Amino acid sequence: MPESETSGLLAEQLLHLTRKLHRAQKRHMEPLGITPAQSRLLRTVAHTDEPPRMADLARRLEVVPRAVTTLVDALEAHGSVRRVPDPASRRVVRVELTDAGRATLRALRDARRTAAEDILAPLSAEQRQVLGGLLDTLSTTYDHRC
Repeated sequence: MPESETSGLLAEQLLHLTRKLHRAQKRHMEPLGITPAQSRLLRTVAHTDEPPRMADLARRLEVVPRAVTTLVDALEAHGSVRRVPDPASRRVVRVELTDAGRATLRALRDARRTAAEDILAPLSAEQRQVLGGLLDTLSTTYDHRC
């Protein structure tokens, strides 16, 4: 099979597997009452040194500010985040995790692991290790080219 056909087939397989993983994650996240977009915002807030500004979240998530407002509104109603004033400027609003938000993040990590386990179940430990190495190589190489 020509290399271009192999690459096309691999791309289709990767896309198909990615969709399966997203569906599995969504299914495991549903009982938590959190959408994938809300999950992504929670993880982004958790990985900052200080509570981020709404504008910073929009930039990091690559969405319009209005989308962040909608996500924060829902997560605030869920009890996972709260808006706090910026100590340097009263006009700036920052977003911080609550204790409930940290617990939700732990539950989301468990849901993601369970979803991944569903997808990876047919692979042996050795096959998983090989797959992980291949994915690392692809990610690292692609990241350096972009």
